[in-house]
Amino acid sequence: MNRFRANPKLLAPLLAGMAMIGPFSIDAFFPAFHAIEAELGVTPAAMQQSLSLYLAAYAAMSLLHGPLSDAYGRRGVILWSMLLFAAATAGCALATSFEMLLCFRVLQGVFGGAGMVVGRAIIRDRFDGADAQRLMSQVSFIFGFAPAIAPIIGGFVLGAAGWRAIFWLLAGFTLLLVLASLAALPETHPRERRTRFALRPLARTYRAVASDRRYLLLGFAAALNFGAIFTYISAAPSVVLNILHLSATEFAWLFVPIIGGMMSGSALSSRLAGKIDALRTVTIGFILMSIGAALNLAGSLWLTPSVPWFVLPIGLIGMGVTLSFPTFTLLMLDRFPAVRGAAASVQATISLGVAAVVSGVLSPLVSASPMGLACASTGLTISGYLLWRIYLRITPNCGPDVLSARLEPASAATPSST
Repeated sequence: MNRFRANPKLLAPLLAGMAMIGPFSIDAFFPAFHAIEAELGVTPAAMQQSLSLYLAAYAAMSLLHGPLSDAYGRRGVILWSMLLFAAATAGCALATSFEMLLCFRVLQGVFGGAGMVVGRAIIRDRFDGADAQRLMSQVSFIFGFAPAIAPIIGGFVLGAAGWRAIFWLLAGFTLLLVLASLAALPETHPRERRTRFALRPLARTYRAVASDRRYLLLGFAAALNFGAIFTYISAAPSVVLNILHLSATEFAWLFVPIIGGMMSGSALSSRLAGKIDALRTVTIGFILMSIGAALNLAGSLWLTPSVPWFVLPIGLIGMGVTLSFPTFTLLMLDRFPAVRGAAASVQATISLGVAAVVSGVLSPLVSASPMGLACASTGLTISGYLLWRIYLRITPNCGPDVLSARLEPASAATPSST
């Protein structure tokens, strides 16, 4: 543990590995969809539920990981969650029916988000200012590769050892993280700073956050924007195998442009911070999303689906999404400055809830055709833009310097209130 205290760079790979569990659980088994459908006798629409149920459980439990770590300590919550996640992943590998697979996918969702949520708290516990920002950036950079490499690794493992081996690999990776955490992860939240875990005051705080109109407009605008990208991510097996007619080892043709666009948007957002105002950054983001959506529609109408032309507009949409996302997040957190942790948890739940609906309802309806995917993605982008315009109209003093202005915050009970 002293090595981590002396050199925070060593902490980044461990926390990033914990955060990677979630994306790997989603993306690594995309190449195996057809194999699982054939072995367990289910339809592609049914397979989508293995994703949507995982996301729903992930979203619901994200409300509790942080408060549990506040009450019982960061290290214990992470260790127990990863152990239980590894057990649930082994259950997926041993599943003899689709119903059994779905049950263990739900359990994966329940325990898979602890590393992401509590890991951020660990960074904030131990570091301030530039050190905290630097370590968070290192974790985010490593974590950014997970969605791109997960389906590639899944495709190779599928070809070499079958779909069950994908889950065994993920379980083994998680257990390695557990061993590393036992040896080196410090407890950053000592007993004297812990708060009592009480559901009633916590529920009051969440209710206050979730009933704020401006907060909800921002939250759903951001979530719908991401839904424009997640439409393609959740439909990846159909896009890669049926529309682009690629093999199970060629998922990188879809995921590399998406992740590349999203990482470029994040880098551009960081570079533009302080140079142009926040509202203009959101405007540029929506312009990029609109151009990508228009190219998507035009390509679906006039071109035969092929790489790279089919996937490049999707990367442009991803760039616009991540360029505007930081402003949405900061505005949401500023609505509840006294309970920013709860505000962040509700934001995560909104985003994951929308993603679950997109993957479980929308994507199965449109994934059979390029035009259906393009129309769904465009509709989500337009919906996000309309919510943003409503927010601007009802928010007083929402000028170019909105992130520096002292706007009137919403009120909320704190989790420790009675």
